[in-house]
Amino acid sequence: MRTERLVRMRLAGFLRGGRILAPAIAVLVVLGVIYGGGASPAATAYGYSAAALFPVLAWQSKLLLDTEPDTQRRLARVAVGGRREALAGLLAAGLLALLVCALAMGAPWVFNGIDTGKAVVSGTLLGVLAHLLAVPPAVALGALASRAVTRGVRNGIAVLVTAAVLAVVLGLQGSVAPWLVPPVMATARALNGVEPPPVATVAVLVVWAVLWCGVAFGAYAHLRRTRT
Repeated sequence: MRTERLVRMRLAGFLRGGRILAPAIAVLVVLGVIYGGGASPAATAYGYSAAALFPVLAWQSKLLLDTEPDTQRRLARVAVGGRREALAGLLAAGLLALLVCALAMGAPWVFNGIDTGKAVVSGTLLGVLAHLLAVPPAVALGALASRAVTRGVRNGIAVLVTAAVLAVVLGLQGSVAPWLVPPVMATARALNGVEPPPVATVAVLVVWAVLWCGVAFGAYAHLRRTRT
């Protein structure tokens, strides 16, 4: 069994099983709340959209990784190897998260939520960056909260909710240790304005996200090796 086939199987199981409905409804509610209040500069709107979608994408990733029964996951692990099996799950979750973000980028145009007179092009490009910075941390959090790691639904929910709350609390300006969480809130704050943020600020956010994801995915890989 090839990795690509395993990715397709997991996506198909998640979509056909109907588990996509709950996070899809949550995405629609979040986007409706964000863009229902009127037009905003593109960078600001997309920055807070990415931050608000972060816990939803993490939840969606957890649901996708938990769709496969434990026995079937172990069989896949034997068939393709531990690394490929784990990678297939992450790729499936990442592809689905990117699709949701692409739809979220188009949503404000439906709700008339973008101020077309204020830096639309640069703001949209920064919005793409904001969503790209939110996807890998969300997938990593969903993976760390998955049943293969936590070995139980209750533990997984506790990990997911706790981490999502900390991402907001520690991401607030002036918090003690903001680097403990991904820079989703920091990105939203940086894009909160008509003027684009300095290049140095964007570079710091990118490096921050890469380092955080490196630690998170490394922890996931270690836990999968020791707990499966």
